[in-house]
Amino acid sequence: MASSDRWTRKQLLVAFCLYCQMPFGKMHSRNPEIIKFSHLMGRSPSALAMKLTNIASLDPAIRATGRKGLDGASAADRAMWQEMEQQWEKFAIEAQLVMESLGISEPEIGEDITEKSGSYRGETRLSEVNVRIGQHFFRRAVLSAYNYRCCITGLSVTPLLVASHIVPWRSDTENRLNPRNGLCLSSLHDRAFDMGLITITHELKVKISSRHFNDSDRFFRDALLSYDGKLIETPEKFSPDLSFIDYHQKNIFKE
Repeated sequence: MASSDRWTRKQLLVAFCLYCQMPFGKMHSRNPEIIKFSHLMGRSPSALAMKLTNIASLDPAIRATGRKGLDGASAADRAMWQEMEQQWEKFAIEAQLVMESLGISEPEIGEDITEKSGSYRGETRLSEVNVRIGQHFFRRAVLSAYNYRCCITGLSVTPLLVASHIVPWRSDTENRLNPRNGLCLSSLHDRAFDMGLITITHELKVKISSRHFNDSDRFFRDALLSYDGKLIETPEKFSPDLSFIDYHQKNIFKE
């Protein structure tokens, strides 16, 4: 990609994809990944790092922290942010195709959500590929938002972490890949969340189902009940959407 003052659509797609899939604290010009991507894009590391900072100014979760100096977003940045939020799947697939055109092939980092998303039976090969692109994008976006730590326990062993949907994959096609519809959870807490044994309140506190209180089970006490009322670790970006939390409380959680 040729360098110029004006960012092309392809360059913006790469920058926005990086924003979604990189922890906020690593968005600086000394990061080897920033250096690698900037060279492939035909931009300087400082220019790419600045673009990521400009994108961050559009994220409500970042703005809520009161960080100063985040006000350089252009009209093109704002338009891309709006496009991304309106059509997450289209954005993820287009961005991945641009990445591949640059020769970028990032390693998978674990979990396959096929069981949650349903069978591929009857789907075209293209649909299957798109689903897998979406799975990979959603996982990296959610885990990076929580800095690769379970938001309930603090567990940081990546293979044991799950990008857990708040509103299930099958229930909301428009928000399947929306990082604000995700929580980074350990495998155990992901399962409990899916089953309605736990939920998250509007105050972002853990709530344990009263149907399953079992304080005579030591593991249950330590692994689940001990977190009742605990504030989750809030993400650096893409805060959970309260409407998704409402859905989980009303339709999945077993009071």
